[in-house]
Parts: sequence; C-alpha cells; structure tokens
Amino acid sequence: MAVRDRLLSIWLHCIQTWDRYRLRRLRARHAGLEIHPTASSNFASAKFELAPGARLRIGPGVVTERVPGGLHFVVEKGGEIVVGEGGWLHSEHGSLRLIAYESGRIVLEPRCWLNSCHISAKREVYLGTNCGIGAGTRVFDSDQHALDEATPEKAEAVHIGRHVWVATDVTILKGVTIGDHSVIGARSVVARSIPEHSLALGSPAKRVRSIGDRSKVPLLGLG
Repeated sequence: MAVRDRLLSIWLHCIQTWDRYRLRRLRARHAGLEIHPTASSNFASAKFELAPGARLRIGPGVVTERVPGGLHFVVEKGGEIVVGEGGWLHSEHGSLRLIAYESGRIVLEPRCWLNSCHISAKREVYLGTNCGIGAGTRVFDSDQHALDEATPEKAEAVHIGRHVWVATDVTILKGVTIGDHSVIGARSVVARSIPEHSLALGSPAKRVRSIGDRSKVPLLGLG
C-alpha cells in the first residue's frame, strides 16, 4: 500500500508540474492572462479564446477540475473577466462558459462558486462575495440580438449581490439586480430586480417571502 501511495503521489506531482508548464506557455502567448501561482494547475485543461487586448485574471486559490474543455473562457477585444480569490469554477458535471464580448466585463468577487453554468456579458455581469450559481443557469446582460430592424439589441448590466444563492436552471436577464442574502428558486426566470433578503421563484420570478442573514451559510464545497 505504501509503495502504491508513493507512486500515485509521484504521478500526481508529474501531472501538476506538466500543467504548470502548460500554463506558463499559455501566459507567455497572452499578455492579458494572469493566473495566480496558488490557483489550481487544473486550469491547464481549460479552453481559452483570448483576443488581442483581452484580459483574464484568475486570483489566489481559485480551483477547478481537470476536465478537458469543461471550462471555457471567451474574451473579445477590450473584454475582461476577473475571478476573485478562493472561488470554485466547477465543471465536472457539465461545461462552464464565461464569455466577455467586446468591452464587456464579468467580475466574480472572492469565494464565488459556479457550477456548470453560462454567463455572457456585453456590458457587465457582477457577482458579489460568496455568491453561488447552480448548474444549468444562464446569465445574460443583453438581448443577444436585435428583435427587428426597428428594435436594436439592448444591453444593461446585471448585478448579483453578496451571499446570494441561484439554484439550478435559472435564467437571469439584462438589467436585473438581485439583492444581498437572496435565494432564487430552481428554473426561475428573473426578468426584474429582486430585493435583498428575498426568496424568489417562478417565471417571472417574484418574491415569496423574506429570508435572514446568509453570511454564515456555507456554499457547497466552499466551507
């Protein structure tokens, strides 16, 4: 058993060393890519599409799984994605896509937990500290396209507050603010802003009752 454990430890160390080398090469090719040395070496298995002038910053202690192509970053010219300290980009059970279009921004404050979701920004999508996003959830800050010749596409920033939990298969649309300490129920469509300390659900999502302080409630996997 001791020999097997030792061999496994050596094998894992070799994988991590190789992944760190791949990340160094990736950073050398993209001037706007910053990955903190304490972030997971598993980011080497992610897919990066970074245009000239794009910025992607991954902070200290951010983790992800070693799933080839499970995590996908797309950052167009002038776009920016910031992943704050201690976050978890969870892609083991499905793909996770973060897309910052030209001049768009995605900001994840420290200790955000994203599970196999899709976030795209043409203006800005902001997630506060200790925010959790469930699997299959989609966040859009724009219409994605024009409705017709007379109705051009519109984009309005999305702001998701601190200690917010967004459950599975939720859709959050442009211009929405979700207040601190709120919970959004599964399969809801959030088309209008939700006050802080709210439990909201439905299509369209509506506040059904108040909830208390969530700052001490651990997000799954983040303690």
